[in-house]
Amino acid sequence: MAAFSETSLTLLDQVRNNHADAWERLVDLYAPLVRYWCRRSQLSDEDVADVFQETFRAVASHIHRFRREQATDSFRGWLRTITTNKIRDHFRRLEGQTPAEGGSVAQEKIASISDPLSQEDEHSELDILRGSVHRMLDMVKGDFESRTWEAFWQCQVEGRGTDEIGVELGMTPAAVRKAKYRVLRRLREELEGLID
Repeated sequence: MAAFSETSLTLLDQVRNNHADAWERLVDLYAPLVRYWCRRSQLSDEDVADVFQETFRAVASHIHRFRREQATDSFRGWLRTITTNKIRDHFRRLEGQTPAEGGSVAQEKIASISDPLSQEDEHSELDILRGSVHRMLDMVKGDFESRTWEAFWQCQVEGRGTDEIGVELGMTPAAVRKAKYRVLRRLREELEGLID
């Protein structure tokens, strides 16, 4: 079990402070979404890999600039903007390399990525986001004893009462509530700035 820090930094703060494991968690959480946005722009698998790498290189270079100054600011929105710009850069490079296609084909592709998320694909993006939440839960789960996590899960997710959970897990109702609080606090800390 990983040590739980009472003054845990958010995942974004840890990335800004060059914690390698935090960077891995961030990429693990957001890689499926970046790949999804790239595939929606009809990039080949090879081009998806290139744009993916360029996107996260830009994130690494500019993570210190991301700030949530307004309620509408989100890391996901910031990441989407970077990804969209890297996709556009990719098509601009292609336009310069492939005169046989003419400018119109590349221009059409650039225009097609102006809205990386249309209404029809919102369901797919939500599925990807759900997967990211599940990966985050799995990451945070390792920071707690199994009984603490189980108390949180049964109370918060399954909606069971603290008395019933306490009997089942050999905990007092107050200990169940404390376990729930600790896990929720940790999740909020970890996800601060990352969720909309």
